[in-house]
Parts: sequence; structure tokens; C-alpha cells
Amino acid sequence: MKPVLVDTDIISFHLRNQPNVVKHFEEYLEEFERINFSIISYYEILSGLKYMDARKQLAAFLEFVGLNSMLPITKDSIEFSADIYANLRKKSELIDDIDILIAGIALSNNLILVTHNTTHFERIVGLELEDWC
Repeated sequence: MKPVLVDTDIISFHLRNQPNVVKHFEEYLEEFERINFSIISYYEILSGLKYMDARKQLAAFLEFVGLNSMLPITKDSIEFSADIYANLRKKSELIDDIDILIAGIALSNNLILVTHNTTHFERIVGLELEDWC
């Protein structure tokens, strides 16, 4: 099994105890100590929970954050993201900047991106994808 970066939607499914996602998390954690997620996903979930004033879910998310590995945006990940942007724009197949940044973090760390949003991410050359749903 290769290390992964989980996308925002997968974290949300896990926090809602979606059975397939929970099962994949458990299997992954048998081999690896922590789940990798991006600082972008941290922002997306944190901002949504704060907007909804969902204190119970926020506490569960912050517990998840403390037990796992949040990967930052780096100069290297930005280089990957800029290449992704340029390639997709040339083909008129742009996706959201947030998704481009997440893909750049996955590629720069040589991680498989786990997402349920494969339609957008499959446009990115060289990005390995899995869907745990």
C-alpha cells in the first residue's frame, strides 16, 4: 500500500462515519501511523463548521487533526500546482484552484489522492487517485 493524501470530501465522510470510508481508514492505519491531509482541507472543513457553528463536529474534527498529519503548502507543491494550472488551462479543462493546490500537495509528496471527486482530479496528468466511498 502506498501513502495517501485524503481530500476534504473523504474527511467529511469519515467524520460522518460513512462505513466504506471508516473501513478504509482502519485498513490504512494498520500499515501507516497517520492519515495525511492538506492544510487546504483543514481550511475548507474548519471554515464550514465555524460558519454552521457546529461545535460538536468541530471538536471531532480538531481531534482528527491532532491524531493525523496536516501537510502544508510548500514552494515545491506550488510548482506542481502551477504546472497543473498551466496544463489544464491550455486544454480549457480548469478545475477549482483549491483542488489544484490539493493535487500539487499530493504530487509533491508522492502521495495517492483519495477523493470521491474523481471527475475533476482525473484531468491531472500523473496524479494517482483512489475513491474510498
